[in-house]
Parts: sequence; structure tokens; C-alpha cells
Amino acid sequence: MLELLPAPDVAHLLESSPPQSRSELWELIDDQSEGDVLQELSDEIQSQFLRTMDAEEVAAAAAGMDVDDVADMLQQLSEPVLQEVLDSMTLQDRTRVEQILNYADDTAGGLMNTDAITVRPPHTMDVVLRYLRRHSEIPEMTDNLIVVNRADEFIGLLPLSTLLVSDPHATVREMMVTDVEAIPAAMHDSEVASLFERHDLVSAPVIDQHGKLLGRITIDDVVDVIREDADHSLMSMAGLDEDEDTFAPVMATTPRRAIWLGINLLTAFLASGVINMFQDTLEKVVALAVLMPIVASMGGVAGTQTLTVIVRGLALGQIGHSNRNWLIVREVTVGLINGILWSLVVAVAASLWFQDPLIGLIIAAAMVINLLMAALAGTIIPLTLKRFKIDPALAGSVVLTTVTDVTGFLSFLGLATIFYA
Repeated sequence: MLELLPAPDVAHLLESSPPQSRSELWELIDDQSEGDVLQELSDEIQSQFLRTMDAEEVAAAAAGMDVDDVADMLQQLSEPVLQEVLDSMTLQDRTRVEQILNYADDTAGGLMNTDAITVRPPHTMDVVLRYLRRHSEIPEMTDNLIVVNRADEFIGLLPLSTLLVSDPHATVREMMVTDVEAIPAAMHDSEVASLFERHDLVSAPVIDQHGKLLGRITIDDVVDVIREDADHSLMSMAGLDEDEDTFAPVMATTPRRAIWLGINLLTAFLASGVINMFQDTLEKVVALAVLMPIVASMGGVAGTQTLTVIVRGLALGQIGHSNRNWLIVREVTVGLINGILWSLVVAVAASLWFQDPLIGLIIAAAMVINLLMAALAGTIIPLTLKRFKIDPALAGSVVLTTVTDVTGFLSFLGLATIFYA
């Protein structure tokens, strides 16, 4: 059954299996298909299998893989094994892989493939067509031929659609598109993904700092980047790695989660310390202990809503110096309106519940204060973390929860102490 499945489906099956079943399935995969399956796996699971393979097996698997996928795979190997695999490659393949390895895997240079087809400006359409027919196949996702000069410097693009319908005697110079910019090899992969999304690109050329063509990036690699960024944002909110294996063993999963549970415990002690400051008030007015979680919970939800919007805006590159003040004012205004609305509801409910209008007034005031603080913190915290080059998706939720808990308890119990004194 495995032999009949395409490589992406086999990879999905492996990722959806517990460790023992995963090992047994991997043993059933044909040696010639290992490379195709490996390049479809997530980094963590791919590295699990690579650790069980020797250099000869890795080299055999890499033989059928795309160059950019080979480079990504090799970066997970130890230096001796990496060098042994490189030595086993042909000179051409090794040169292409080493060119990609010169760049970090989260840059355009690390994403690119070197399988671009290039043409020169003086050639006619007829010559270009005859040149293409000499190939047994053209690289996947080829929607443009890349136009370069004799120094291999990028000049423009020749769309295949233009090539097919143009006069055979027209030259590349006459028909090429020059109002396009190549992607610098040092550009971060998230910026590359934004460019592809904004301009509906299928492929794009990559150049070095001197304008020399290095390769091209295709949409299939960009989709992987978009998915990884989405996974990162989602998993970071819980303090987890975006490469977290759903079926990772207990001993691998426990330490990762324990770290952030420990950090959260420290912040919880801080909130508990605030509550302890008002122990006398709580003993006199027991109703406060019943209503206290409502204030903190409402602030936490409101803050998380704001934080999520801001983190998403930062990830999409939509927030800058020119518009962040508008966002802060907007979020604070929304927090004020929601605070007033729901504080009235809670005030009426608390007053009727405990037959005490004063406690309704106190919880209403505390809720307005906490929702305002939640909106302000949810906006300022990610912007501040971003400025200090700290991932707001990873650290923002922990800081925000602490702020809303402390503010909620402090405002509610502080007001109660003043009024009931």
C-alpha cells in the first residue's frame, strides 16, 4: 500500500503515526523513495530519521531531492556526516548545494533553487524555443525564463506565455519584462512570502549583492514558509516550538512544556502576592473572593484579542511608526466601550446576587480599569518586544496575562478596601 502512495501522502501518514508505528512504516519504505519522502517531512521528524541513517544512506536519499531541500536536510546533520555526504556528491551537485548552504535557511538564499533557465537579450524567440526543446524537461514551476547578460547579472524576465505567442523573429530584448525586481539573497523569508502574496508570484529570481543571478524561489517553497509562520504564531502563543511533533514521545514533550509552565508559575506567584496584600479585606467581604476571577478573566480575554490582532499585523508587516498610534487609540477606545458595557451587566448581576449595590459599583469600576489596561498592554507589549527583537508571539501572552491578572486583582481589591474601610 505504501508503494502505491505518492511521497507527500506517505509523509503525512508518518507524521500522523505514534513513534513505534512510525519506525515500522519507515522500514517498509523503498530505499529509492526515501529522499522523496524525507523532503516532505517536517524538520523535527526528518531529523529523527536522519539520526538513524549513515552518510551513505543520506547521500543516496539526497540524490533524487531538489537542491534547496537537500541543503535544508544537510543543515540538520553533524559536521563530519555533512562533509562525508558532500564528498559523495558530484562536483556540480556539491557546488550547487554549497552555494545554498552559504545562506541561513530563513533567507531568500536558503529558500532558492539553482535550477533556473536563463536566456540572453540578443536571441530571437525562435532560438529560445529551439533551446528549450533540447531539454528533456524544464524545471517545475517555470513560468518565466530569466534574462541575464554575459556576466550573469539579472536584467528581466521573459514570460513563457509571451514566448509562445510572439513573433519568432522578435528578440528577447524586445519582449522581456524589465519592471520587476529580483529578490536579494539576504532578504528574510517572511518578507519573501509577503512579496509573493502581494504580487501573486509563481516564481522569482534571487540575486546577490552585486546583482548576479543565484537561482530562483518557487511558490511551493513559499507556501511552506507561510505555513511555518502560521504554525509559529499559533504554537508560540502556548510557548511551544512550531516544529512540535504531535506524536512526540513523553520524555521529549515534557521538558518543552515544563519550561513555560515554570515561567507561568512565577507570574502566578506575583498575582497571588497581590491578592495576599488584601487578605484582611477578603476575610471581611467573602463575596470579593467569588467575584474576583471575573475581573481578571475579562481582562485576559480582552487583552488576548488585542494581542492577537497586533501580532498578526506585525507578522504581515502592516504596522509601522506611522500607524501604531492610531492602533493604540483604537484599541483603548474599544476597551473603554466594552468595559462600560459589560461592567454595567456585571454590576447589576453582582448587586442582585449579594444584595449589595456597593459591591456592584466596585466590580464595575475595576472591570473598566482592567479592560482599559488590557487593551493598552495588548498593543504596547508586542510593539515593545518587537523593538527589542523578542518574538511577541512567544513572550507576549505570558507578559499580558501577568499584567491583566495583577491589574484586575489590584483594582478590584484596592477599591473594595477603600470603600469598605
